[in-house]
Amino acid sequence: MSFKSLGLSDPLLKAIAKKGYTNPSPIQEKAIPVVLERKDILASAQTGTGKTAGFTLPMLEILTSHSKWKRRPIRALVLTPTRELAAQIYDNVRAYSEYVDIRSAVIFGGVKAKPQIATLRSGVDILIATPGRLIDLHSQKALSLARIEILVLDEADRMLDMGFKRDLDKIMSLMPDKRQNLLFSATFSKEIKALASGILQEPVLVEATPENSTAEMVVQKAYRVDKAKKTALVTQLISDGKWKQVLIFTRTKHGANRLTQKLVKKGITAAAIHGNKSQNARTKALKEFKSNKVRVLVATDIAARGLDIPLLPHVINYELPNVPEDYVHRIGRTGRAGASGEALSLVSAEERDYLRGIEKLLGQKMKTEILEGYEVTESLERSKPTPKQQQQRRKNSSKPSNKSNNYKRRPKRNNRKNGDSRNNNPSSK
Repeated sequence: MSFKSLGLSDPLLKAIAKKGYTNPSPIQEKAIPVVLERKDILASAQTGTGKTAGFTLPMLEILTSHSKWKRRPIRALVLTPTRELAAQIYDNVRAYSEYVDIRSAVIFGGVKAKPQIATLRSGVDILIATPGRLIDLHSQKALSLARIEILVLDEADRMLDMGFKRDLDKIMSLMPDKRQNLLFSATFSKEIKALASGILQEPVLVEATPENSTAEMVVQKAYRVDKAKKTALVTQLISDGKWKQVLIFTRTKHGANRLTQKLVKKGITAAAIHGNKSQNARTKALKEFKSNKVRVLVATDIAARGLDIPLLPHVINYELPNVPEDYVHRIGRTGRAGASGEALSLVSAEERDYLRGIEKLLGQKMKTEILEGYEVTESLERSKPTPKQQQQRRKNSSKPSNKSNNYKRRPKRNNRKNGDSRNNNPSSK
């Protein structure tokens, strides 16, 4: 099947050809005709499957077929969880719309809002945004969502994971009820299905790959190793293998910083990317990694969303994610667009349950090895408190509090994960 047979116009076909596309990917083949029919869709697609073109190309086709507005109100909104993903989608929209009269813009936190406001006031047809910055600028009356015709929620599962449900509800209330809705998610959790039921109208289910599956071209392997030996093992794997480009995942920002510092001390160029980094620092780290100036990029799950790195050969899970679905997203950074890749996981004793959860999700056992010189000495029993420690903890918990009886616990703040959060991350504004 060709792109032309999907119903796209000549200007879009010209832009596609310039990008070097020949045949549509499975998700593009299935999604484009449905979107052109103005139907809502609920799509399951992994990263690297070409899903961005799957919703961007038909969206451009629809918008260019309409009569133009004089002041160009925002007619299409693409919501994404992270800055990197927003920037990536914006780059694609600009490339695909090179030969049509469509203006696009991207807004996200971590940078000054003034230039974004100026762009919006000049008129924009398609807006790509992260939820926090979108609501901020709407509250400043810098934009209106009253003319939205098409809404795209990309990586909706991650937006829910990052605590954006309340923001999404707010954004929905700012748009007209009559609109086309396109929801893309790598996983179909109960929360995603609940979100979809409240937004989509008689959606068409589009699946390019089995739910929660991993790329066929990715070789997956796990190494049993003591927690204290992980850094040494990572260093040896990179050095002995002479790997030039490696993406490593940690669970925390501090863990990413520590590992980066240790790798640099061992003579391996590395950079960290996470929510506490400024947008300029994140952009610089990614640019140097893509250009091979830096061999290793150490990232947290949130910061890694939207990283589009062609032909990335190696992904290492320095620490397994405690949410099994995140494993699918992590290793989806390699084996993209038909290329082969390798995903390695370092599993300590305390992470065995995480590994079992991943295997259950994937429906398969992962090949596990122990490398010579890294024999495991840890056990699950060592990670449990001793009877004496348990007794002491019970004593401590039974001690009366020194706090006044009049003391009242402050209500918990809605503390969301790092990303484009407006409440607990000032740098994202």
